[in-house]
Amino acid sequence: MTTETPEPTPARAGRRLPVTDVSLVVLIGSTGSGKSTFARKHFKPTEVVSSDFCRGLVADDENDQSASGDAFDLLHYIVGKRLAAGRRTVVDATNVQDHARRALVAIAREHHVLPIAIVLDVPAEVCAERNRARADRQLPAHVIPRHQRDLRRSLRGLEREGFRKVHVLRGVEEVEHAEIVPEKRYNDLRHLTGPFDVVGDVHGCRSELETLLGRLGYEVTRDERGRAVDAAHPEGRTAVFVGDLVDRGPDTPGVLRLVMGMVEAGHALCVPGNHENKLGRWMDGRKVTVSHGLQESIDQLSAESEEFRARVREFVRGLVSHYLLDGGALVVCHAGLPEKFHGRASGRVRSHALYGDTTGETDEYGLPVRYPWAEEYRGRALVVYGHTPVPVASFLNNTICLDTGVVFGGSLTALRYPEREVVAVPAEQEWYEPVRPMRTDAPGGREGRPLDLADVVGRRVVETAHLGNVAVREENAAAALEVMSRFALDPRLLAYLPPTMAPSPTSRREGLLEHPEEAFLAYRQDGVQQVVCEEKHMGSRAVVLVARDGAALEKRFGLPGPGAIWTRTGRAFLSDQGLTDALLDRLRAAAEHTGLFDELDTGWLLLDAELMPWSLKAVELLRRQYAAVGAAAGAALPAALDALARAADRGLDVAELTGRQQGHAADARAFTEAYRRYCWPTEGLDGIRLAPFQLLAAEGANLALRPHTEHLALIDRLVDADRQLAAAADGAAPVLHRTGRLLVDTGDDASVAAAVAWWEELTAAGGEGMVVKPVEPLHRDGSGRLVQPGMKVRGREYLRIIYGPDYTRRLEGLRQRSLGHKRSLALREYALGLESLDRLAAGEPLWRVHEAVFAVLALESEPVDPRL
Repeated sequence: MTTETPEPTPARAGRRLPVTDVSLVVLIGSTGSGKSTFARKHFKPTEVVSSDFCRGLVADDENDQSASGDAFDLLHYIVGKRLAAGRRTVVDATNVQDHARRALVAIAREHHVLPIAIVLDVPAEVCAERNRARADRQLPAHVIPRHQRDLRRSLRGLEREGFRKVHVLRGVEEVEHAEIVPEKRYNDLRHLTGPFDVVGDVHGCRSELETLLGRLGYEVTRDERGRAVDAAHPEGRTAVFVGDLVDRGPDTPGVLRLVMGMVEAGHALCVPGNHENKLGRWMDGRKVTVSHGLQESIDQLSAESEEFRARVREFVRGLVSHYLLDGGALVVCHAGLPEKFHGRASGRVRSHALYGDTTGETDEYGLPVRYPWAEEYRGRALVVYGHTPVPVASFLNNTICLDTGVVFGGSLTALRYPEREVVAVPAEQEWYEPVRPMRTDAPGGREGRPLDLADVVGRRVVETAHLGNVAVREENAAAALEVMSRFALDPRLLAYLPPTMAPSPTSRREGLLEHPEEAFLAYRQDGVQQVVCEEKHMGSRAVVLVARDGAALEKRFGLPGPGAIWTRTGRAFLSDQGLTDALLDRLRAAAEHTGLFDELDTGWLLLDAELMPWSLKAVELLRRQYAAVGAAAGAALPAALDALARAADRGLDVAELTGRQQGHAADARAFTEAYRRYCWPTEGLDGIRLAPFQLLAAEGANLALRPHTEHLALIDRLVDADRQLAAAADGAAPVLHRTGRLLVDTGDDASVAAAVAWWEELTAAGGEGMVVKPVEPLHRDGSGRLVQPGMKVRGREYLRIIYGPDYTRRLEGLRQRSLGHKRSLALREYALGLESLDRLAAGEPLWRVHEAVFAVLALESEPVDPRL
């Protein structure tokens, strides 16, 4: 059976004691044997946990033996915390009794680290002399002889107790001259940084393996009989095999010959699969059940020489359960590995790496149901594994399963690392009939598993890469579920919902509630120098998914068609599907004309945009809320002014009241003029304007992480293409609309003044205002906190629509508005939006993308002033 560490052997007189970097070192010796001195000499002070020190902590007296119970409770707690953190820990206590050692070995096993014993076997008279020399401790005469007897009884059984290495130092001279030699764990290859090509389960499919290696750029070396015996990459890349090289397929010896040659030449690494483990036990003569393709390997190996079979046996014995690579950023194993097991060594770790974990249930085929560990994985390291066949390899929570069932007629897949590029070659045929079809609901499949109500109900916590955990309250999730289930588009299409945006800090300027200088100042204080000011359009937020063709959309999203356009709450923007398709066709034609699909190597694009006019979506809101206010004012105020005029003619003093009513009438006229600017008639595409301002995603790419200037430049190309195509089509009106912008240096007064002048010009002409964004997304302030991704600065007359016709008369009260909750909401929704795009780009299954999208919608139901 393959082991993770050398067999425990007593230390020799050479005094070189190999000690693994992550381990529990237990010093054993009677009082006075020099354990504390030895620990100080060979280990860092922070690595040593002393029973005397712990006794002092709990009793203020290191010699108070009555406190020993509490002291050892504390010692065990500290040891456990250090081992959980992956830190070498040295226990300085006598440890001569087996019950004391058992507790420490149990802690080591709990945290999957190696327990190492270092025994200081010093003569009793030396120990007694040293204790007599200590003024702070005088022990009874019977203590040292008892320790010596306990030590003698312990020496032969330390290996049986579970210590994986035992170093016995006999006599004072051997203790004094001992040398600790740091030793890396077998699975610790963090110094190897790649690049790597990780290959999934091969299962005896030698021909497909050679084809895949050729696709990856490896040059195969053959022996005199034409058999592949090595493969090297001209650029120095290293292949890493996730195990299950053997069984089921047509040429297990050929696969082993090639992989063993690559490993021996330093061109590859390999971890064992459960099939290698079983084959190795059979080759060692142990009793195994010959099933799951093992008979094919036995038959094929029987035709090989005894020398080759011996070589295979040694190769299988030497395989290590998993490897840490690239500074710990990459973990390769066979069946997957939770983060708590990374770099650890124990039977439990090896078992999980070989077989994974199961729920204890069996499926309809009588096979064990695998526990979906990858769905819960949140580790920093990318875990690449195989074992459970999936139709297509895709990323899930920073894991990826590369077993795509080549032996079952699927494909053989590799992952280029660090490029995160998946490369696959099809099977030449179905070599082995599977017991069950490859599961489409296995982690890593395109759909993953079906959407589940349990994913969204109740209180939820969604982990994001850029803001940590984002909590969703139960009541907000319930509100989002109502909207999503009754009104939203098919969730397969809803890859993104745009976040809310916080307004700029409140202005104190006369007659204004918002002004761009406050936004520039806020960003300058956060360390943002370059911002882009974008014209705020008079429309409604729209997310646009446009496909090059129906096949491209179906391949990624599971639905054919030209794409979709939806609102901030996931509803179809237009009720007329024909109009939606016509609008998408114009955008698709512009993208084709500019070559954007080819440039981004994608069959679809996801864009953030404004769709105008506002009345296109909000006609009922305009009619019931805004037009009603204007109509009521238009009917009532002229009559009131007429009555006041007649009263004045009769000599009544109504000047003050008349002035107030005239002001209300002017406010009402301004209010009506303001909302009417957002309304104009449309017929078909005539009158409709789509103003994209950000490319969110394409196949395999989260484009939202690019600078905003790049987005605007790409979108300008789309707008120009649409104008050219419209002009060529007998003068049809363009549909795509440019977003005006201005780059601003927040530390340059002239640059800020120019931006203020531009804002004043926009708002004076009836425009809504502008949005100010850091040019580079994901900017963090000096304390590392994410700054606002954008601030809206709205004009005086637009805010009249929001706050009411007479809001300028109530500015002092409105300036007390609280922005903290809105800012927090904007950051959380922004992080969730990026998370959904990250998961989409990584090819994660629908339920993972939908989790983040749903959370954005849920946060929208948090109580916050809607006028903000």
